[in-house]
Amino acid sequence: MNQGRDAASVARILIAASFASCIVQLDLTVVNVALPRLAEYFSASIAGLQWVVDGYTLGFAVLLLSAGALADRLGAKRIFVCGFWVLAATSLAGVFSQTIWQLNVFRIAQGIAAALLLPTSLTLLRKSCEGDAKLLARALGIWAAVGGASLAAGPVVGGALLSAVGWRGVFLINLPICAVGLIVAYRGIPAQLDQAGSRRLDLKGQWLIVLALTSLIGAAIEYRHLGWRHPLVWGGAGVAMLASCAFVRVERRVESPMLPLTLFQDSRFSSPVVFGFLINVSFSGVLFVLSLYLQKALGYSAVHAGLAFLPLTATFIFANLAGGKIAARIGPRMVMIGGGLIAGAGYASLSWLGQASSVWQMIPGFVLIPAGMGAAVPAMTAILLSGVDSASAGIASAVLSTARQVGSALGVAAFGIMVGNGRSADILNAMKPVMLTSAALLLAAALTAAMLAPDREDELATARTGT
Repeated sequence: MNQGRDAASVARILIAASFASCIVQLDLTVVNVALPRLAEYFSASIAGLQWVVDGYTLGFAVLLLSAGALADRLGAKRIFVCGFWVLAATSLAGVFSQTIWQLNVFRIAQGIAAALLLPTSLTLLRKSCEGDAKLLARALGIWAAVGGASLAAGPVVGGALLSAVGWRGVFLINLPICAVGLIVAYRGIPAQLDQAGSRRLDLKGQWLIVLALTSLIGAAIEYRHLGWRHPLVWGGAGVAMLASCAFVRVERRVESPMLPLTLFQDSRFSSPVVFGFLINVSFSGVLFVLSLYLQKALGYSAVHAGLAFLPLTATFIFANLAGGKIAARIGPRMVMIGGGLIAGAGYASLSWLGQASSVWQMIPGFVLIPAGMGAAVPAMTAILLSGVDSASAGIASAVLSTARQVGSALGVAAFGIMVGNGRSADILNAMKPVMLTSAALLLAAALTAAMLAPDREDELATARTGT
């Protein structure tokens, strides 16, 4: 461990980062089971209910890059703590919502708070494990496993809270988690990890990337309801393209860019970003299609469909933990390659599903997909964080998180096109092309890791440390 930092110090930082990972992932799914109760309480429309889920995703995705840049400029601990305070405040405010649209505003604010927490938690882990790539890989495995467990537990926790205290419980649960996270952060994160950077704030770049991401993610969300021909959808896509071009132009010219484009010239940065984008395109798109397949094509109830997904979510947790340990032993590059190939094989195994398929025929795919992806994610993150200096850790982790969120939104939109109108026959006809497309994307991800990631573990271990 660098600079004499002991194991207890790293453990405290890991606990704080894991609380952040827990609450960010929990809030993605904990409200889902409360939607029928919210519809009844607020007399809400379907559009209003959909934005209870989508609002959080939007606020989260569009502010990630800005949060990462602020962490590098103002200090990671400061932004991290701010994220917990904002999430606690907006969760409490959500309890007193009078309309569904007030609640949706607070859900967007919760997403913004999550954007403050996620990249800074990775930045803190990167700095606490400075110069020790194997320790970082193990820590990231634990961090990812906590997030995966929270994501899977969300519907269960939400159901219990709904029964005990009503819909407000799914917002009140954030308060004790934020309180403990703040206590651990204040006591466990040393002051030297909160040093402010020397870069100036790139306000023009900040506004342009927020505009680009808001337009792109918003268009992808609304596509599901409005279709490509609606002005909001194609207009949003057009604004996103123009704002992105303007952002690149500004970042090339400004003295202190929020996102130094030179980062993309290093394969230790670009490879994980591309890898993360591809795995999220496939996974989110396939989850969307599988939900339709189980309920509309096979006639499963929502509860039965949820139980069918249990092997998928449970395997992720164990794979995250194992992936971090394996990456520490054989190097993250090989774990990324192997994980991509295993997950791709899982998608291919689902391409034969039809109208008469049983849950048992899905089990191999439902185990292979999370086994491969779950192992690859800590390795992917370790390569990226070890390949940048401390001053750029915040923006680097934010780029990876943003790429994955954009991939998720685009995956749902693209695979939604493949299932047409969502009728049973359309879904069944789409299963093979959807799964084979996903297998091809994972093969491309594995090739990306093979060609661009470091060739030797010692390259990662001796990556730039900023010292």
